Amino acid sequence: MDAKNEQDRLKELPKIDVLLRLPSVETLTEVHGRSRVALALREMVDELRAQLRENPQAVQELEKWRAGLTESLRVRLESDLESALLPVVNATGVLVHTNLGRAPLSDEAIRRMAEMAATYTSLEYDLAAGRRGSRSLHAQRLLARLFPGAAAHVVNNNAAAVLLALNTLAEGKEVLVSRGELVEIGGSFRIPDVMRKGQAVLREVGTTNRTRLSDYEEAITPATALLLKVHTSNYRIIGFTMQASLSDLVMLGKRRGLPVMVDQGSGNLRDLSRKGIDGEPSVQDLLAHGADLVTFSGDKLLGGPQAGILVGRPDLVDRIRRNPLSRALRVDKITYAALEATLSSYLTGRAATEIPVLRMLEETTDSIGRRARRCATALESAAPGSFRLEVIPGASLVGGGAAPMAEIPTSLLAVALEGMSTQEMERALRRARPPVIARIQDERLVLDLRTVSEDLESALVAALAGIVGRRIRR
Repeated sequence: MDAKNEQDRLKELPKIDVLLRLPSVETLTEVHGRSRVALALREMVDELRAQLRENPQAVQELEKWRAGLTESLRVRLESDLESALLPVVNATGVLVHTNLGRAPLSDEAIRRMAEMAATYTSLEYDLAAGRRGSRSLHAQRLLARLFPGAAAHVVNNNAAAVLLALNTLAEGKEVLVSRGELVEIGGSFRIPDVMRKGQAVLREVGTTNRTRLSDYEEAITPATALLLKVHTSNYRIIGFTMQASLSDLVMLGKRRGLPVMVDQGSGNLRDLSRKGIDGEPSVQDLLAHGADLVTFSGDKLLGGPQAGILVGRPDLVDRIRRNPLSRALRVDKITYAALEATLSSYLTGRAATEIPVLRMLEETTDSIGRRARRCATALESAAPGSFRLEVIPGASLVGGGAAPMAEIPTSLLAVALEGMSTQEMERALRRARPPVIARIQDERLVLDLRTVSEDLESALVAALAGIVGRRIRR
């Protein structure tokens, strides 16, 4: 098709000002405003223009486009207002699912967040003195009780905590790190990159699989400011391996006058070995073994809001708190409210029952199996004879970059539907409202109720039954 004929086709495109005068469009303008409607129309016409350029026969569809204009415009305008952030049903069995928002909050944390969000607060006001206070004091009292003798500081995530600590303690100086601990965290962010942004100089020691204490000692120079140990929580190196222990590193640090910092990451405060999860030290253990500073996340195994928490020697934490970057990385009143509620659960000994991620961790395989059979019965009642359902043994995962080798025994509900592939079912569940995120294992769609709270079981059953309804309507 030559340029002249293409221009003739494009002349058929409706003008925006003409479309805005259509009575049906004017009705939408009263609801959504002229500027939003004009922008949406412009986008729709641009899409039609592109279609005409790619397909010379598409001009025959112009009348159909005009006929469906009002409805298409209405759908576009309303969908623009819909939030892209939706609650989902996590049936993957991954407790701390980074893509699904990590750990859900406790009821008390949610209540406190709503309470603080609705009013003015004492965020930076000293009620006793009647003058400006410091927001950094919030949660410190509770953290001090959890970690006696240590000071604490809260920032907006663990990467920020590491960045702030490195910038404070080692700006322009060297930080020694084992080559086997130079991890990449979510979103392609790497420890070396964080160190560079913190203005610290990376000094790798040892090899990927073996790093001895002597490797650290031989690398120390007058330019060395910090010994950093990164907990490799999202991978394991097995086989011919060796890593200097924290205790040995602490002794070296004391002998050479260098602080030892541990990026623990997961925020675990409990002994997980009784659940068969090894190699995931608690923050308390790291401090007890002499770490001068430990950084960790608030929204992983701690079970709180997104935050980065630094705990350790009071003199180091005080220096970190006074760093000007602290203001750029600070958290708001909502985060403090949720964090304080979460920490209170630990101090009262009720964390295992009040904090969802810990409650999921503690639930037995038998309990999950009973819930899976209950859902199967409800689904059979809602859609008789439609599904093939089976409760089978399986494994849940901690997730969130923690305990990569650990599998927690669970019971899975395997679901099959005649005439629909496993992949089609998985897609259909993602399109439900609320969306259900399942997993495919050995070519079967499986649902792990360990990560589905009991009050969401009905939503899970409804989403599955809805697949049958939509298939029948097609």
